[in-house]
Amino acid sequence: MSRLNEIIPACRNGDRKAQKELYELFAPKMFAVCIRYSKNRVEAEDYLHEGFIKIFEKIDQYGNKGSFEGWVRRIMVNTILEGYRKNKQMVVLDESQLKDENADDEADEPTDEEASVKLEEVMTIIEQLPEKYSLVFNLYVLEDYSHEEISNKLGISIGTSKSNLSRARQWIKKRLCEEKKTASVNELWQN
Repeated sequence: MSRLNEIIPACRNGDRKAQKELYELFAPKMFAVCIRYSKNRVEAEDYLHEGFIKIFEKIDQYGNKGSFEGWVRRIMVNTILEGYRKNKQMVVLDESQLKDENADDEADEPTDEEASVKLEEVMTIIEQLPEKYSLVFNLYVLEDYSHEEISNKLGISIGTSKSNLSRARQWIKKRLCEEKKTASVNELWQN
């Protein structure tokens, strides 16, 4: 993206036009990230704007190493996590609520039948995940954070992170099975 090579230095110099261009370039993708972690559209928009303020403040820290979009996304996710901590909205299970702290991630691998589910169905179900599971699920699966990074960011143990991920996967799997059964029953009635 050669245009991006012109926009970034201009943003470093405080050029408002370049900042607007950068915002317009990345806002749709970053809004999708924000909406995944938010209770509603207004909260997502707040995170988006707050994240871009930080991006403009910290743009000098981008060292042209790696993907600029990845750097922007990391700031956006960190902004969201700061918002959770500040507002104490985050609900994460702690060890006292867990039956199996050392959850086995491999046990949750989908079968071929489960893997054939449409992406839209899965995304709809992921959006319905309880908050205590969605944060860890999104960070691990969609943002590619490690359990250690999640543990540090959220102030929970690695075991709690693994357990919440495992429970999120189980929750999703259960909802997918319910959807499949409902679809099968509907097909029977239509035939």
